[in-house]
Amino acid sequence: MNGTPSYVLGVDGGNTKTDYYLFDLDGRRVGSLRTGTCSHEQFKDGYAGAKRALAEQAGELLGRYGLEPADLAAAAFGLAGADIPSQKRELDRVIRELGYGRFEMDNDSFLGIKAGSPSGAGICSINGTGACTGGIDPSGRRLQVGGVGSELSGDESGGAYLARRAVRLAYDELYRVGPRTALTAPALRLVGAAGPEELLERALEAMLSRSLPATELATLLLEAAASGDAAALAAVRHSARQMAMSTAGCVRGLDFGSGPVDVVLAGSVWVKASPPILRELYMEEARALLPQTELRFRLLEEPPASGAVLWALELVHGRPASETLRARVLEAMR
Repeated sequence: MNGTPSYVLGVDGGNTKTDYYLFDLDGRRVGSLRTGTCSHEQFKDGYAGAKRALAEQAGELLGRYGLEPADLAAAAFGLAGADIPSQKRELDRVIRELGYGRFEMDNDSFLGIKAGSPSGAGICSINGTGACTGGIDPSGRRLQVGGVGSELSGDESGGAYLARRAVRLAYDELYRVGPRTALTAPALRLVGAAGPEELLERALEAMLSRSLPATELATLLLEAAASGDAAALAAVRHSARQMAMSTAGCVRGLDFGSGPVDVVLAGSVWVKASPPILRELYMEEARALLPQTELRFRLLEEPPASGAVLWALELVHGRPASETLRARVLEAMR
């Protein structure tokens, strides 16, 4: 395609699906594509598989309009599995080799900030299947805390973790002189155990086959905590504290000056889980850790991919999207 580049591409690449959105520079939606994962962690050949998927998937959308990566004014990629510097370097290389010129690429947690914070700066706390925290300060500096799925970095929430905690509390009561908990009988039922002696076996089998009923177990834990079950409440409070520590660490590791900080809450556990006791405890803990900072919590209602589009437009215009442009993009995503 000849002439001045007049399109941007926003990419939200998750572990199960990828959303591609093509917009013009005035914030009008041109086309979109939802397809399979492009995460290197989901391919046997790793980054080569990610490169192949990105080439085929983005190529399908761009090809509809006679475009190639080099024809774009800018692109932004929020990618699951971009967690540590070596991964980010490899994915940056992959995108450059595909022909993209001006682009930004980082963990998908950063998309929540661009989508949910009007200024394009702030913190995004993701609490979905897993957990991760990302921050962007007004100067554009970025910091990611956690996101590797390990207690090593405080990733002690997310539906999968909470489900394991529910099973653990039941196991503790049965075999490790743990406190009595209302979780035990329903946890046995949910994992398909005929009795206490089958709990660990059935839970391990379900984890290995990825069939553990994570949503049901996590909900069980939250409901027990909200009803005053001491063991469940202690577990939920621990997760709230860990997520709050990651948020506070992100705020302190960046420079937000003396102004308020938008904290965007994304992921099914934050946005959809009921009862919302974990979210309430997290906000309480975060405010206690940052008593001098005004935290403005926002539930992410926009699709994260809108953050990728807004980020790409920011690259083109050299500043965060205006209120009018932002509203146009968000409306086009609905």
